[in-house]
Amino acid sequence: MTSQTETGEETPLRVLAVAGSLNKDSVTRVVVKEAARLLTARGCVVDVLDLLQEPLPLYNPDTAYDAASFPALKERVDRADVIILGTPDYHGSISSALKNFLDHFWHEFAGKCFACIVASHEKGLTVTDQLRTVARQCYAWALPYGVSFVDNEDVKDGKIASESLAKRLDMMTRDAAVYGKLLAVQRRADLAGTEPGFMARHRLGTWRAGPCNICCT
Repeated sequence: MTSQTETGEETPLRVLAVAGSLNKDSVTRVVVKEAARLLTARGCVVDVLDLLQEPLPLYNPDTAYDAASFPALKERVDRADVIILGTPDYHGSISSALKNFLDHFWHEFAGKCFACIVASHEKGLTVTDQLRTVARQCYAWALPYGVSFVDNEDVKDGKIASESLAKRLDMMTRDAAVYGKLLAVQRRADLAGTEPGFMARHRLGTWRAGPCNICCT
């Protein structure tokens, strides 16, 4: 899957797939990696961020942006056109590890496509809604649905076990690639242009690094 830059050059769609579980035997990780495989098969360049293997310190707006590890992570988020977010359902909410990752960024998410994967015995509807709310607050676009699945039913022995989950993942990765491409092209055009629009505030020279200057304290 490729998209065009403002110069007409074809470039592969870049995806950051975040596994937001710290469980070493996480089924969320299994499904996120399968989504990454499917997106790679569609021609996307996929970067998997496993928060178990690459833990982040607890977000502190006074210190997070000065951490030695932050510039490299910011570059990875900056490069991505599509963000895949995978999390277990913890009491109807997202994992603390994933929330901590999301807290580190806002400007970098604007105008990009988000897709949600939730491990849940309760369909994960509130978790998906929370992730889509985060996307909206950061001026990102989210697919209008999420993929949820059940441990020991849809995923067994580290593999996708149900046809329904396989089909749902195939649909989600197709939509993430197709709509991610459209959004990536428009996002680049808006950042390079001069017309009004919600991406205008993100043009070079019009924003500052660090917490959101609207709501962060």
